[in-house]
Amino acid sequence: MGTTLTRDAIVASGLRKGRGGFALQDIDLRIPTGSVTGLVGPNGAGKTTLIKSVLGLVQPDAGSVTLFGDERPDHPSARDRIGVVLDHTTAAPEWRAGSVGRRTGGLYRQWDETLFQQLLTRFGVPTGNRVDALSRGQSVKLSVATALAHHPDLLVLDEPTSGLDPVARRDLADVLRQFVIDPAHSVLFSTHITAELDDLADHVVVMNAGRVAWSGLLDDLHDEFAVVRGPAPFPEVARPSTIGLQTGGAGGYQGLVRAADTAWFGPETVIDPATTDDVVVHFAEQMRQEQPR
Repeated sequence: MGTTLTRDAIVASGLRKGRGGFALQDIDLRIPTGSVTGLVGPNGAGKTTLIKSVLGLVQPDAGSVTLFGDERPDHPSARDRIGVVLDHTTAAPEWRAGSVGRRTGGLYRQWDETLFQQLLTRFGVPTGNRVDALSRGQSVKLSVATALAHHPDLLVLDEPTSGLDPVARRDLADVLRQFVIDPAHSVLFSTHITAELDDLADHVVVMNAGRVAWSGLLDDLHDEFAVVRGPAPFPEVARPSTIGLQTGGAGGYQGLVRAADTAWFGPETVIDPATTDDVVVHFAEQMRQEQPR
């Protein structure tokens, strides 16, 4: 993808953040520049808390986050380089959609009102409508236009496609693909629709119970893990390397294993490549089993 860039877009080191009865726990994470990174995990895994920590919207209890090599999330120069799409619009409900740029553009040094209006037209956002009269899809598109119109280097999106119809999801995917044509641009987005990763992401971070269960290239995830299914008895020698082992009432079993460990299983076992859903579900099941009862 063109020029090699050595600085990571996001680095989290030893990040901890408690919120109520939940806590991010010792998050060590690197989001490479030039990548589209998907953040996945079950509800309550910590995706939104991590995103808010990256954006400087919450302060960590321990550890640190740096952006673009050496900038703090709450530094004005860093904020100017980040486009943000949260699960709700930050524009006032009584504003007209077409006026949002004039009202908020002064917050950014590189605000481009022409680009903002062009994006609204491209996305089919009715500029004369009040913000609170927009549909869910139109509201997301307004947020995306606002995020892109100040020419950011990093886009951070929290569940951007939640509630969108297939056409709106496709439009958003096209925008993100175009954005990362520039090798200096990066995207971090959370989603519970893991099928979106195959269309958009090249990196994936799997979160569970406030921890990073796995991170790396999406292709490596599919190569590294397999799902095993078979009849009883389960080969006990494989138990330490099996993640989220589930046994059925009829004595069958299912679990997630590293592809290198499939040799423990006999010919009666069905071995399939793991999907991203499989990885998320079995890591969550493993955590559930380890919780005190």
